Amino acid sequence: MKALLKTEPQQGATLMDVPIPEIGPDDLLVKVQAAAICGTDNHIYDWTPWAQERLTLPMIFGHEYCGEVVQVGANVRGFVEGDMVAAETHIPCLQCHQCRTGRQHTCEQMKIIGVHVDGAFSEYARLPVACAWKLAPGTNPDLGAILEPIGVAANGLFKDRIDGASLAVIGCGPIGIFCAQLALAAGARRVFVTDVSEYRLEMARRIVPEATALNPARDDVRAAVDEATSGRGLDVVIELSGSGPGTAQAFDLLAKGGRVSLVGLPSQPITLEMTSAIIYREAVVYGSTGRLMWDTWYRVEGLLKEGKFDPLPVITHRFPMEEYAQALELTMSGNAGKVILYP
Repeated sequence: MKALLKTEPQQGATLMDVPIPEIGPDDLLVKVQAAAICGTDNHIYDWTPWAQERLTLPMIFGHEYCGEVVQVGANVRGFVEGDMVAAETHIPCLQCHQCRTGRQHTCEQMKIIGVHVDGAFSEYARLPVACAWKLAPGTNPDLGAILEPIGVAANGLFKDRIDGASLAVIGCGPIGIFCAQLALAAGARRVFVTDVSEYRLEMARRIVPEATALNPARDDVRAAVDEATSGRGLDVVIELSGSGPGTAQAFDLLAKGGRVSLVGLPSQPITLEMTSAIIYREAVVYGSTGRLMWDTWYRVEGLLKEGKFDPLPVITHRFPMEEYAQALELTMSGNAGKVILYP
């Protein structure tokens, strides 16, 4: 089969022929129909320090995907050949304290598809059944491929009630736009989105016109929030930029007693004046990673079934796998929403 591998400790990747993976008794063999590019894949392609610390080469990367089950392991129940599935990225051990107390997404022995084990930029992929989410027949493969990042947004957002809340999303990449969509679908009263990229702000304005889109490099975000909240600040802020200025802005916009979800991953340590940002504000601060298995998936599925939001417009570009270099470089430029590769 054709697969995209990271083979050398330098920028780039190699499309090559490799054997179809063999599955174990607790696995599914999936014929990949669509795979989305994630920021993690950019780190791997560019061979950043983050990737250097985590990957053992050679490695098939890619982890946001959807496909058809073509082989079922001997111990698997509940899945048959022909089922459509999406993949949960985190492979839990199912035996540690975290897994046995309902927190499989923070497993003590966590492995990540496309990082620690071979991923899905390939024609076929081995998927542990513990990571398989069954889709309704006829589901658009593009939708299946982006459920994982939608879940990242949902996990950061739904730490507590959203209905009736005023809210800001810091960072308008694909996950930020998913987050704004989900907030409105769940009944948020007022939603702001911010980014320093005009491309991403225009994408947010097009896809989530109900949200107020602002550029903190040009607009007075605090003044806009104060006007909308009579100077009180926002009930909820979701920080997705992973930047120092974005994190500072998140707390600056927050009302006393409000809550912040930190989802974006900083590339370097961030300094925060905690007395005014958190302590005197009595802020509630959540770290958020991945998706709750499987609460987040059920919640997103319910909102999709009710027609509360349509995430597909966040996909802006589609490429055959052979054009992987153009696709990955486009995502790294920031001038794209979600990008899909087709084997």
